[in-house]
Amino acid sequence: MEPDDRVETLSEAECLRLLSTVPVGRVVYTEHALPAVLPVSFEVVDGRLLLAVRRGSATARGLDGTVVAFQADLLDPVTRTGWSVLVHGRADAVGDPEQVRRALRSGLRPWVGDPEPMYFALVPELVSGRRLLPAGHGVLWS
Repeated sequence: MEPDDRVETLSEAECLRLLSTVPVGRVVYTEHALPAVLPVSFEVVDGRLLLAVRRGSATARGLDGTVVAFQADLLDPVTRTGWSVLVHGRADAVGDPEQVRRALRSGLRPWVGDPEPMYFALVPELVSGRRLLPAGHGVLWS
C-alpha cells in the first residue's frame, strides 16, 4: 500500500454502531452452488442484523439457516474517506409474529416492494471494519 493510504481498524462495537447509520448493505449467500450478492434493506436490532427480503425469492431460499456474509459501507469518492464493515454469521428466518410486527412498524421493507416481506436475523459471529481516514491522519494499513 502507498504510505498515504490511511486505514483505521474498527472495534466490533463501532462496526455495529456504523451499520446502524445506513439503510442498505449487501448480503453474500450461495445460490445454485455459486456465490450470490444482493443489496438488502436492514436494521441493527439488539446486536443482530435484521434483513428484509421478498417472500418466496431466491434470496429468501438461499438465506434461511445458512452462514452468510454481510457488508455495508459509506464511502466518499471525492475525499476517498469513509468506512466499510463486514459481518459473518448465520441467517435464520424470523418466525416470531411480534418481531415481524415490530419490523413492519419500523418501516423495514425490501427495496423491491413486497406487502408481506420476509425477515432474517443475522447473528454476528465475526465482525470486522475499517475506516479510511483523510490524508495526513491515521495509521498505515495493517
